[in-house]
Amino acid sequence: MKKLTAVIIGASHAAAQLSTSLRQEGWDGDIIMIGDEPYLPYHRPPLSKTFLSGDKSADDLLIRPAAFYEKNQIQFRQGRVIAIDRARQILQLSDGSELAYDKLALCLGARVRKITLPGSELAGVHYVRNIADVDGIKTHVGKAKQAVIIGGGYIGLETAAALRKQGISVVVLEMAERILQRVTAPELSEFYTRVHTEEGVIIHTGVSIIGIEGSTHVESVSCANGLTFPADLVVIGVGVIPNVELAEAADIVVDNGIVVDMYCRTNDPNIVAAGDCTNHFNTHYNRRIRLESVPNASEQGKVAAASLCGLSKEYKNLPWFWSDQYDLKLQIAGLSHGYDQVIIRGDIHTGRSFAAFYLHNGQLIAADCVNRPQEFMLSKKMIAEKIAVDPARLVDESIPVKAFL
Repeated sequence: MKKLTAVIIGASHAAAQLSTSLRQEGWDGDIIMIGDEPYLPYHRPPLSKTFLSGDKSADDLLIRPAAFYEKNQIQFRQGRVIAIDRARQILQLSDGSELAYDKLALCLGARVRKITLPGSELAGVHYVRNIADVDGIKTHVGKAKQAVIIGGGYIGLETAAALRKQGISVVVLEMAERILQRVTAPELSEFYTRVHTEEGVIIHTGVSIIGIEGSTHVESVSCANGLTFPADLVVIGVGVIPNVELAEAADIVVDNGIVVDMYCRTNDPNIVAAGDCTNHFNTHYNRRIRLESVPNASEQGKVAAASLCGLSKEYKNLPWFWSDQYDLKLQIAGLSHGYDQVIIRGDIHTGRSFAAFYLHNGQLIAADCVNRPQEFMLSKKMIAEKIAVDPARLVDESIPVKAFL
């Protein structure tokens, strides 16, 4: 009997887990992973943190070493798929070659949202998404004295923290009225504004960038309010766009991501998808969502692998995320969208350790925990199991966390 071939497009977190899980679930055919970077799948969150600061090398970032893929007979090919022929089950690659598949996994990830301002192509202007991006930033670190970060989301703030630790002056410019406005409550925005200010970062909110100035290399950033900020390094972090074009061109259903069911299956029975590029129905929040997170990518990778092996594993995980800045480890349980009350356990105004709990109709729906691992684990359990909560007890630090379980 002919052995089947599973092809994974993308060398992402989702791809790393999916290829591993395929073998664990008993797939005995060929597994071919196609990535457009010259690297095996690697951890991306450290890019704006320990990799930028020089504490970790590219080899340190690998999710699994090359020997693992060799032992499990998982082939890695550098290349780029430009078309999926679903009728013939053939992939067309940019080098003109074709590759047949029996089962296909789309782990396409997302790409940075680029800006088209005057001067955005100047030397010294960078984004943060892959190793090459950060290698580019690192070439300036020893020489740069003044960095401007465009975008006050997590990537922008993590990059600001990493650059400040290396002695570079940093200005953060954010278009919204507060940093982290899209993802968290005003209380968290105020906290991170305070901490970054204490660390020497200058933050301007409610500003619109009109241009990046310089002859061949960036020299300054100009704003619509007339302010100009000198810069010999500019890092842009204004979000990402899911890579769905390949799927869309093959008539795979797309709606803010590749639409998948509870088993990570697309509308094609031979094609699954996992990671940042997917849109799934989340049972905890009773709506469809697209998540940009490592835990989501890994869990979907497991579910998608099971589906390719003819097994049924439902994806029903609670979303969670993290962010490292300075000495702060923020762990986020759940999604705070739609909250009607925020309560704080700990000192958010002068300290660097607290938990912010988000409630809707008295029910805990999310939590932001800064240097509070116990509260984070408690929140995950309480949200997932819909455990009733007394807000007054939750913020009372004289009551130990374990008492709530």
